[in-house]
Amino acid sequence: MTTPTLPFEPRPFELGIYTFAERTPDPATGLTVSPGQRMNDLLEEIELADQVGLDVFGVGEHHRPDYLVSAPSVVLAAAATRTRNIRLTSAVTVLGTEDPVRVYQQFATLDLISGGRAEIMAGRGSFAESFPLFLGGPPVDYDALFAEKLDLLLGVRDQEHVFWQGRSRPTLRGEGVYPRHLQKELPIWLAVGGTPSSARRAGTLGLPMALAIIGGMPERFVPFVNLFREAARAAGHDPARLPLGINSHGFIAPTSQQAADEAFPVHAAVMNRLGRERGWPPITRAHFEGDRSLRGALFVGDPQQVTEKILFQHDLFGHQRFLLQMSVGTMPHAQIMRSIELYGTEVAPAVRAEIRRRNAGTAGLQAVQNSD
Repeated sequence: MTTPTLPFEPRPFELGIYTFAERTPDPATGLTVSPGQRMNDLLEEIELADQVGLDVFGVGEHHRPDYLVSAPSVVLAAAATRTRNIRLTSAVTVLGTEDPVRVYQQFATLDLISGGRAEIMAGRGSFAESFPLFLGGPPVDYDALFAEKLDLLLGVRDQEHVFWQGRSRPTLRGEGVYPRHLQKELPIWLAVGGTPSSARRAGTLGLPMALAIIGGMPERFVPFVNLFREAARAAGHDPARLPLGINSHGFIAPTSQQAADEAFPVHAAVMNRLGRERGWPPITRAHFEGDRSLRGALFVGDPQQVTEKILFQHDLFGHQRFLLQMSVGTMPHAQIMRSIELYGTEVAPAVRAEIRRRNAGTAGLQAVQNSD
């Protein structure tokens, strides 16, 4: 009997880290490291993530004093010269205040420097500080602006000579955009928070979706994933081939208690500061402990706890990538390095092995069904 051909090979499960390179006072000491030291620490973190076998490192874009990085592609290019295998992505590129042509050129350059490891994670951004800086104020129709710029970014990625017209920049009449990326296709992910229209947009365009879950029960995000996949199917894309990523906050230490004790003061300081800006209630230790339970949003614990939680959410979402933001606030560099080491040497191998087992079981079941 001929072995049936399966419709596609399941993607390997990717694990990684993303950061905004926070630069705030250490809650324990009150000290703030210099920008130069924080940048050195960040590059060491990316280098270690590569050495312990993690798959992806993302660097976010901000334009405010409590975050270091305003030019992710520059930082990632520096990291590319110190790493060999890890994929390097923005997390996110705030596309509404960027020129998509320049974004493409920067990441195509990064792709060449890194030997084909660059990605772009495009999003609307969770802060508004870039709008007065680059646009003079908030746009009248942000969604329309973002959609137009995303359309251009995809256009310049897919075509060397672009014909494009819109309201956000001068018309392109077939000009060439250089340099070109090295990979067959430069990955562009769409970052989504809690907006259904964004999930629908990702599916309709056939783009990988990176879904941020930083609060609440993960089950409530299942409808966003379903919407993403239903929109993809309706637009003629195969949802099974369309990657989904989950981005969350967390921290790993040798014991669960140590992880919680080290992470809580920093996490609370940041979230309460942001809460005062946005009207959120203060974070209590009880709330924090609930959030790091199996059905909470925080991945704070020992390696076994974090492994179990990643696999629990994989049952919910069937995603192909998980990115962890460890430095929600400023933690001592040594603690972050230890967390990265545990993530790469203990959590990642266990998660990959279990998901390979699950994929093999699914493939075997499909083979049996196809042979009947």
